[in-house]
Amino acid sequence: MQQGILTLLLALATNGALAQEVLVNAPEGATFAVPDSKRTLLGLYVTATEAYAKWKADPEKVTIIDVRTPEEYIFVGHPEMAWNIPVKVVVYELDGEQRKVTMKSNPHFVNQVRRVISATDTVFLICRSGGRSSSAANQLTEAGFKHVFNVIDGFEGDKVDDPESVFRGKRMKNGWKNAGLPWTYDADPTKMLWPADAGEQHRPLAMSRDCEK
Repeated sequence: MQQGILTLLLALATNGALAQEVLVNAPEGATFAVPDSKRTLLGLYVTATEAYAKWKADPEKVTIIDVRTPEEYIFVGHPEMAWNIPVKVVVYELDGEQRKVTMKSNPHFVNQVRRVISATDTVFLICRSGGRSSSAANQLTEAGFKHVFNVIDGFEGDKVDDPESVFRGKRMKNGWKNAGLPWTYDADPTKMLWPADAGEQHRPLAMSRDCEK
């Protein structure tokens, strides 16, 4: 009797865990489970491939915003049509424990997005692999934006986790770049809003030619 009860409780716990899993169906037929770190308040998700397809079908009504740092946007590359409004910026200090650069939030992020789209527009947010864009999506949702999608595989994609692969640990699993979607290194200053530009009307940023070297 006790064993039967334990079995039932285990089954209920398992079903509960599965009920919490969020899945995204990609156009290629694959199904992605959305990890907690990429989930958003609205629960709206797309893959990079789907985001590009939806933008291409209606570029006047769909906006893609790259929320990575300006350094990533310029030197790693970005979707050709994407705005750059960073949700976080580099502080240029190294976190010795995590071996990562320290970043701080852009306090003007929501207001800068408002200068590009309205709260009822459809926007796809993209970062490196879907983490920062989920945070950005939640900020916009709390500010009243209604149609905010997280591009869950981001621009660079997730890391390969196959222990037998020579590419293990490399971001070659999915994402905008790996899908062969149009991207560029070219920086269009008319589509870049940085924290230092927060208090002014949108204007072209002064870009140094040193950025091209």
